[in-house]
Amino acid sequence: MYGTSRNGRTNSTRNGRGRNRAAVALALAATAVAALATGCSMQDATCGGGEYPVMTVGGTGSACQPNGEDPPKGYVRYPEGKVPKHVDDKWDIYWRTHTVDKKGDIIEVPAGS
Repeated sequence: MYGTSRNGRTNSTRNGRGRNRAAVALALAATAVAALATGCSMQDATCGGGEYPVMTVGGTGSACQPNGEDPPKGYVRYPEGKVPKHVDDKWDIYWRTHTVDKKGDIIEVPAGS
């Protein structure tokens, strides 16, 4: 169970466990760095892959629509450049108090709506 190293110190199985923990910690750190370096986000996406977000006309509701399909009745695409990508990003927060009216104009949502 115990042996003696070249420098005369006693080796134990504890040293092996310490090395395993260090290896696991290093692997987790490397995974986190790789995720950040490849542009992966830790935030929840507004829609899944193959979908885009749409909003209700005159309200703050939203939904996800499959790519290549038009928005359903009562929904419109977000204005270009103002599309929320992740939950709680700047556009997600903005559209909680704003909407698009029937003419396509951006308006503030009336209080209590």
